[in-house]
Amino acid sequence: MSKNRIKKHHKKLGKAPGSVIYTGDKSTKKLFIDIFDYNLEKCIEKELDTVEETFDYKHSNSITWINLNGLNHVAEIEKLGNHYNLHPLVLEDLVSISQRPKIDEYDDYLFVVLKMLHTDNDDNIVSEQISFILGKGYVLSFQEAEGDVFDAVRERIRQGKGRARGLQADYLLYILMDAIVDHYFTIIETLGDKIEDFESDIFSGNVSNTVNKDIQDLKREILRIRRAIFPLREVINRIGKHESPLIEPKTKTFYRDIYDHLIQVTENIDIYREMIWSLMDMYMTTISNKMNEVMKVLTIMASIFIPLTFIAGIYGMNFDNMPELHFKYSYFILWGVMIVLFVGMLYYFKRKKWL
Repeated sequence: MSKNRIKKHHKKLGKAPGSVIYTGDKSTKKLFIDIFDYNLEKCIEKELDTVEETFDYKHSNSITWINLNGLNHVAEIEKLGNHYNLHPLVLEDLVSISQRPKIDEYDDYLFVVLKMLHTDNDDNIVSEQISFILGKGYVLSFQEAEGDVFDAVRERIRQGKGRARGLQADYLLYILMDAIVDHYFTIIETLGDKIEDFESDIFSGNVSNTVNKDIQDLKREILRIRRAIFPLREVINRIGKHESPLIEPKTKTFYRDIYDHLIQVTENIDIYREMIWSLMDMYMTTISNKMNEVMKVLTIMASIFIPLTFIAGIYGMNFDNMPELHFKYSYFILWGVMIVLFVGMLYYFKRKKWL
């Protein structure tokens, strides 16, 4: 277990169940809350500074989406939770960012946790926990920091495009979750590009000295993505089968579409996972082939010089009675024999395709 994970869990050691303690590292200096209150006829969009400003929207006749950025503002989250009668364990899970994607059912609301994945400017994959509370006529969303994948959803609500303005809060939750799952495809494409680049570099021999570490980092990245996405299938499946007045039967069809997308994403993850595991074997095979080429050249060189060394060794002996030593052309004959042997062996190796 890494030091970072130990530190996160250490924050909650010895605390009573239901203790609201933020376990993450992302700190937002200022609490940021944006709110959409809409129906077919109107759409109100506001940016708020305090949680208290959201209280008037709880019993409105329209659909309300309250998005809170900054899980480190624990006191404000507790105020919002108390106003919406959220269970203490829900508040605890909201600010504990190591949660597995899940859904918890309560009398008058559903609590959903999942991972939002996106890429930064350097194409590094960033994972952020996001939680939803689905109630009668409202959706609450809680993010670690500013920046999400919901810009297209906000624009659809503003412009009144699609079904969003005419349906209930369960459909709003669907389009938010669908935006997150659609972004998974972008993550998978980014991961696929990284794997293809690795394969090309390994085959071309253009690899750095840190290739072993890079492949291990890629393995950890795919495992992190897998842990973030795979449990979500169970969540969507439960929503589709859940008998609750909060989920209308006609909306369940849309959730099944998310489930189909997740199946496609998870299949791609499995494929890329196998490809990543084979990258190291491919790299080691390439290194082994290069070593074999070097050894083959060295072996051929040694094979060529063995007979030449043998001849030179014989005529380098210090015996007096060696008939060839006093022959006038012995030196030139010996050179001729050695050159013929050298050329003959090169020709033989070439015919055998060893060169």
